Amino acid sequence: MVTEYMEMGSLYYLIHMSGHKKKLSWRRRLKIIRDICRGLMCIHRMKIVHRDLKSANCLVNKYWTVKICDFGLSRAITDSPMTDNSSAGTPEWMAPELIRNEPFSEKCDIFSLGVIMWELCTLSRPWDGIGPVKVVYAVTEGSLLEIPKGPLGKLIADCWAEPQDRPSCQEILARLLDCEYADS
Repeated sequence: MVTEYMEMGSLYYLIHMSGHKKKLSWRRRLKIIRDICRGLMCIHRMKIVHRDLKSANCLVNKYWTVKICDFGLSRAITDSPMTDNSSAGTPEWMAPELIRNEPFSEKCDIFSLGVIMWELCTLSRPWDGIGPVKVVYAVTEGSLLEIPKGPLGKLIADCWAEPQDRPSCQEILARLLDCEYADS
């Protein structure tokens, strides 16, 4: 398999390890979110659920364009409720319905996108210092990361709502316009 070379590495690396935090202006962070959201919209239009969307699975090139990678846990969307008893994904980014092995839809990716938005808003690691087992317990019990103030915080909160109440990628893209001039 041949893939495009993404010089900057993963978004996770850029946010948390590379020393490039200073280069992540508010405008650039919103562009990154838009790139991920557009990619997710394409995936969902192709009737695919990623199920492991996280900043480590978003690669960045030298122009700061972001592309989603690692489709190893993805599933084709079906007309009937989808379930999977395998433990898929990384707990810090996983939707509660995936952790609980409940029926899921493409809305599980919207929850994960909300975690990436939170990372970009706070420039922090989700659930930092808390072990994966405790994260699983916290998420299944309904605990959430502290939601930032402002329009992006409201959008993050909506991404973490019950699956049927989560916004679509198209709605997220429209609402990101409200965040353009609302600095973190």
